[in-house]
Amino acid sequence: MFNPSQDDVRRFFCETWRKEQAREVLTPLESIARDWLVQHPEYEDSLRNVDDALAADYSVERGQSNPFLHLSMHLSIAEQISIDQPPGIRAAFVQLANRRGSEHEAHHAIMECLGQMLWNAQRSGLPPDGAAYVECVRRQG
Repeated sequence: MFNPSQDDVRRFFCETWRKEQAREVLTPLESIARDWLVQHPEYEDSLRNVDDALAADYSVERGQSNPFLHLSMHLSIAEQISIDQPPGIRAAFVQLANRRGSEHEAHHAIMECLGQMLWNAQRSGLPPDGAAYVECVRRQG
C-alpha cells in the first residue's frame, strides 16, 4: 500500500504543476491531479516552488487552508468513485453532482463526509465506516 509522507505529497503536486506548465507528458495519476490543479487556480502560488511548499505551515492556528490536503482529498475521492469503493459511492456521487449541478461542488460536499468518517474512525479506534460515509454523501443537498 502506498503511504506517502507530507513531503512526498507536496513534491508530487508541485512536480505535476511544473510538468503541466512545461507541457511535459504526465503520468495517469498526474493527469488526474492536473485536472484538480487547474480547477483551483488559487493554489498556484503554493505550487510554484517546491522548497517553499515543503516549508509551508498550514496549521489550524494559522487560519490557512492546506492546498495539498485539499487536492489530496480530491484525488482520493476521484479514485473512490472510479472503483466504486466503498460500494455505492459512485452512484451517490452522481446523484449529488446532479443535485448540485457540478461535479466539483459534489467533491467538496463529499470532502465533509470523508473528513467526518476519518475523524470518527480515529476517535473510536475502529476502521472507517464506508456505509456511513456513503449514507452521508447521499444526504448531502
